[in-house]
Amino acid sequence: MSTPADTRDRATASSGASGENNSSAPAQGFAVPGLEVDLDITGMTCASCANRIERKLNKLDGVTASVNYATERAHVTAPDGYDPQLLLDTVDAAGYGATLPKPKAEDGAGAGASSSEDADTPADRELEALRNRVIGSVALSVPVIAISMFPALQFTNWQWLVLTLTAPVVVWAGWPFHRATWKNLRHGEATMDTLITVGTLSAFLWSLYALFLGTAGTPGLKHEFTLSVAPTDGAANIYLEVAAGVIMFVLGGRYFEKRSKRRAGDALRAMLDLGAKDVRLLSDGTEQLVPASQLKVGDRFVVRPGEKIATDGLVVDGKSAVDESMLTGESVPVEVVPGNEVTGATVNASGRLVIEATRVGSDTQLAQMAKMVEDAQSGKAEVQRLADRISGVFVPIVIAIAVATLGGWLGAGFPVSAAFTAAVAVLIIACPCALGLATPTALLVGTGRGAQMGVLLKGPEVLESTRRIDTVVLDKTGTVTSGDMALAEVWAGEGVDRDELLRRAGAVESASEHPIARAIADGAKADVGELPAVGDFVNLPGQGVRASVDGVEVTVGRNLGELPDDLAGRFDDAVNAGRTAVTVAWDGRARGVLVVSDQVKPTSAAAIAELRALGLEPVLLTGDNAVVAKHVADEVGIDDVRAEVMPADKVDVVKALQAEGRVVAMVGDGVNDAAALAQADLGLAMGTGTDAAIEAADITLVRGDLMAAVDAVRLARRTLGTIKGNLFWAFAYNVAAIPLAALGLLNPMLAGAAMAFSSVFVVSNSLRLKGFRSKAAGVNDSAGRTDHSDRSDNSDRSDNAKAVA
Repeated sequence: MSTPADTRDRATASSGASGENNSSAPAQGFAVPGLEVDLDITGMTCASCANRIERKLNKLDGVTASVNYATERAHVTAPDGYDPQLLLDTVDAAGYGATLPKPKAEDGAGAGASSSEDADTPADRELEALRNRVIGSVALSVPVIAISMFPALQFTNWQWLVLTLTAPVVVWAGWPFHRATWKNLRHGEATMDTLITVGTLSAFLWSLYALFLGTAGTPGLKHEFTLSVAPTDGAANIYLEVAAGVIMFVLGGRYFEKRSKRRAGDALRAMLDLGAKDVRLLSDGTEQLVPASQLKVGDRFVVRPGEKIATDGLVVDGKSAVDESMLTGESVPVEVVPGNEVTGATVNASGRLVIEATRVGSDTQLAQMAKMVEDAQSGKAEVQRLADRISGVFVPIVIAIAVATLGGWLGAGFPVSAAFTAAVAVLIIACPCALGLATPTALLVGTGRGAQMGVLLKGPEVLESTRRIDTVVLDKTGTVTSGDMALAEVWAGEGVDRDELLRRAGAVESASEHPIARAIADGAKADVGELPAVGDFVNLPGQGVRASVDGVEVTVGRNLGELPDDLAGRFDDAVNAGRTAVTVAWDGRARGVLVVSDQVKPTSAAAIAELRALGLEPVLLTGDNAVVAKHVADEVGIDDVRAEVMPADKVDVVKALQAEGRVVAMVGDGVNDAAALAQADLGLAMGTGTDAAIEAADITLVRGDLMAAVDAVRLARRTLGTIKGNLFWAFAYNVAAIPLAALGLLNPMLAGAAMAFSSVFVVSNSLRLKGFRSKAAGVNDSAGRTDHSDRSDNSDRSDNAKAVA
């Protein structure tokens, strides 16, 4: 992934407080003072791999390392003058790959200046190779399983065709498992890969024995299950479908898992991409369009209405309203005049601005927020798979039982073929077909069902978090509320027709680009229909706007003199509730008051009640003022409110709750929420929000509806329960049959049948997730019929305005 400027600086700068940055990143083998760097790790297949790399790195003098299996990165700090090549060599010696982050050609100045990710990274090549193995294994294994399981398809000498198709599956497609098994054996450990290798090679090698040295190669062989429980030499049975099927299913699950993990680090790139790529540099009174990366502190640049501000700076000329919601969560645009500071990546909503750059590159607020996301992600504890933990104990025991079975039968004077048959039956019954299906099938069905309801889970790591959470922190703007300004109330003065008031005010505001003006114009048009044309439009700085409508001069603004008592009360009530109130006047007298505010989503109150029912305590967290926050909290039923919280402080709030012993879920939608989403034990991002928030979160709520958060928690918990049930039965079938196999009462074919039955059970159990139902109405059938209530904000707001007025 793209390495932000702050990452490059941390990899090259002293860890002291000087804050000075070198101009280039270290080359491999070049000693740098105070090394702090993130290594990209390849070759990990389970959490034990991350633990092994972490132990190896931490054994180096003065080195502190934290390896994250989910993000496939190692965060390393080392003393002054340490050679980073030693880190790479240590990882390589452990049997894995590591690379230093690629340096940038120059220090990106703009908030969005970042080098694009190399499309051909080692991780990308690894994923591509895995995809090819999945495709190859499916193409070869499906006919093997079909021919082996259905006698009607078994023509003369069919077994030799099956052998020809199975060999590349076992040797080539299964190579990642065999290679990982060898690495584990070198370190005296056993994982899921060990089970796969032992089971598939046992089935394959026994089949070779039966074909070449037994009677299984005889023309006209019919491969039928023998359900008799009696000692047998098994020399007429082959188990090639076992070897091919296990590798195909497990390899497919591994591919989907790795593909989802590869997106874990995209939050930083999405955040940096928010910045402007080009800037209108002001030089000698002329504008020149240049890349934002060329900006330097002190440069002056022009930002036109609708354009992004390229970097942090100071307004030196012009007046405008700046939309800072992407960074602060504040729904109302901020008015700026010369002398005010502005932040990179925010949007100039109205007037032309001339800005002097004060911070560039890694010093900008956006880059610092990106650093917070990175730090929060790298600080997450690595997830250790339940199957791997069980396999670490199960595999050695199974192998020991198989060896003991072989020795026991030989010691009792039985033929070698009978002894070997019993030992192979033990290995076959322990073959992890159902175990390999337990997680992928439940995850695929669960995530597929979630997608139909607008809930996207990133991977298995998410499921455990949903079981443990007890607190849910909710961002206000865009999560509990719509995030857009809307006309909420219309109050006409004595003797004034409401529709006429709204018609004239909407006409005047339709000529303005200000967000509040657009909200009034949209609301008026939806309420009273087409608006009349205006003339002589004038912007009144600090007051509002004025124009001629139907020959009448109409003024709309905030400071238009004294109001009649009835309108003054309405105006004050709106302001005290944290809303924005504007006055409409003509003929020298105030005629009415319009109230604009961010609207609470229709399902928010019900969703919060459902979250409480799930055992979660809601907390409202927002950058808005306390009055607005308290009003929204009262409306939806939240007691704990944290208002006027800056972006950096949102992370601190989550950390404080975690320090109290709470397990925290965070629901948000803005860039300002990204770091908190990454810090939380479970992050849920609104799909209607920014890419940075979506990529930093564990779950994406496509509907943009808070009820989707309820569905996400319920579905994730249900899926986790299904996976645990699958794992239990996958082992229960095998464990119960192992004693029978060891006593010679279960031939390898019957062992294969038991294993196949456990697989059918696991798949059937997973398919039950298709019956999961949403708590929200209208989202139970398909993605195409999902209730995207947030997509029709304009009509919803118009209805609300009309009803309230």
